[in-house]
Formats: sequence, structure tokens, C-alpha cells
Amino acid sequence: QVQLVESGGGLVQVGDSLRLSCAASGRTFSNYAMGWFRQAPGKEREFVASISWGGGETSYADSVKGRFTISRNNSKNTVYLQMNSLKSEDTAVYYCAAPGRPFTLGQGMAYNRDLVSSWGQGTQVTVSS
Repeated sequence: QVQLVESGGGLVQVGDSLRLSCAASGRTFSNYAMGWFRQAPGKEREFVASISWGGGETSYADSVKGRFTISRNNSKNTVYLQMNSLKSEDTAVYYCAAPGRPFTLGQGMAYNRDLVSSWGQGTQVTVSS
């Protein structure tokens, strides 16, 4: 079982940027796709972005496309979410997610939550206007 620890959340203003990090341990990080989800108060958890095990394939929710960028550093066992031009509707708890199967592209997690085998504890992002 992989352990995931997010960091980097906080309180920012509309239009600001923030970078989230997720440190993974417990298995060979570079063999697995990774993803980010978020959950706003009173709403269901939703897919934000994913990155393939090799890093060459990324996928984004329409609501963040063009503003958010997912990346990974396999030497640091860390996945990042760079968030630019933040909006008030981006306010949520952001969760790092890892699939159970290796060598996948990762975007399947957007459609099938059962593919996610591990979740981080979440980090709060609040965008104030």
C-alpha cells in the first residue's frame, strides 16, 4: 500500500497561484500513474488531473484545463499540481490519488473511482475574493 502526503495548500486571493505537492512512499513510484482530486463543501469528490506512469500523458478536468498543470519528479517520488489563475470555485480540499495497477495512463481514474487504491489525507485550498 502506498502512502501519500499532500502539502502546499493555503489561503490565496482570486488570480493567485499555488503549487501542491504529494510525496509518495511504499512502492516504486515511477511505475504508477498519479492523480489529483478535489472536494468542495457539500459536493462530491471530483477528478482534477492525472499523469501517466511515464509522465508523458496528462489529463485534466475541463474546469481546470489551461490553468492547472500536473507534473511529477520520479527522483523525489513526488507529484505536483501547479494551479494558476485561481478562482473562488477552486476552493476545496485537494487529494492526491494513486491507482492500484502499474503502468497505466491514469486518466481512467477520472471515470472509475474504483481504480484508485490510495488517497492522501487532503490539503485545504481556499481562494478568497
